Amino acid sequence: MGWNSWNWHGKQDINEQVVRETIDAMVATGLRDAGYVYVVIDGGWRGTELGPNGELTIHEGRFPGGIKPLADYAHERGMKLGLHTVPGSHDCGGDQVGGLGHEEVHVAQFAEWGIDFIKLDRCVLKTDGGWNEGRIKSVYQKWARLMNEADPEMVLSISASEYRHWYPEIAAMARTTLDITARGTDGAIFEREVPRRNHISVMRVADLNNLQAVHAGNGYWNDPDMLVTGEQGLTEAEQEAHFALWCVMTSPLMLGNDPRDMTDFERDLITNPVAVAINQDPAEQGRRIFQSGLAEVWVKRMADGQVAVLLLNRGTEELEEFHFDASAIAPSAASYAVRDVFAKSTLTSNGVLEAEIGPRSAKFYLVTPE
Repeated sequence: MGWNSWNWHGKQDINEQVVRETIDAMVATGLRDAGYVYVVIDGGWRGTELGPNGELTIHEGRFPGGIKPLADYAHERGMKLGLHTVPGSHDCGGDQVGGLGHEEVHVAQFAEWGIDFIKLDRCVLKTDGGWNEGRIKSVYQKWARLMNEADPEMVLSISASEYRHWYPEIAAMARTTLDITARGTDGAIFEREVPRRNHISVMRVADLNNLQAVHAGNGYWNDPDMLVTGEQGLTEAEQEAHFALWCVMTSPLMLGNDPRDMTDFERDLITNPVAVAINQDPAEQGRRIFQSGLAEVWVKRMADGQVAVLLLNRGTEELEEFHFDASAIAPSAASYAVRDVFAKSTLTSNGVLEAEIGPRSAKFYLVTPE
């Protein structure tokens, strides 16, 4: 759980003052205490070329104080610092700052700075014929080995657009899709089949991530990209459905908002303790178990026998009436406590969930056998 700078600030608008203010805001608003402890600086922190020994350089205009003081600042406040870097020859903007052939140097720099998390974004390889599956695997395996040997050990987050069967062997989390639409790409989109500028909608991301549910667990989790809550283009109902989906799918919860300026609605949504507890339960990645037209049911079975149920209406026009018997997938009991996660109310029932749900909206429940 944490925050990444890319969706809100992109490459040009991030700087060390923004990072410090974001860390302070995450502490002051309760995000840290809710579990959001990683602050990840995406593109924009590097210089435009490597140093004479292949080392990464710092963008002097945006980060004149360097990276280590920011890591220290985060650690002093109970937070952790992460960085985006690239394993090929160039970053995604075309700067020749990739780690290929310089992996030991770059990992040593990260360890010296006290970095806790590395987002390793495949980006561009302009040598040896470019990327192929064998090269992708060998390069990421080398990074994983070096990071495991580093002190302190760093979390490896793979960003390479699709799931590969060897991810669980080397990474804590890995992307399963293209980038999600967000503020920096003309606004978030809840549902759209055609990619926009090679970015895809919330529901397209969820559909693709759902295909890999069986591979998650045992310390590895599929990553459907950063959250797009806040003033990024989604309605409040769409934000609830989006956040609930990421919680059901046991996704890494990496915020892409501006913690310095949140509405009460957004802060309450992303710090909802029941939703976060559902997300953090390590039993499995929840998945879609029923689909009829644009009405869907997603379920996550939790380690203690509770079951999270998401009733989702993907449609744009019609109300959907749901009648779902959660007792069919929960341990047998005389009755069930049904917690409406976002309404923050609980009732006792026989496990039958009935709801009329508006367009692009959802109801999120936690069902507990009594």
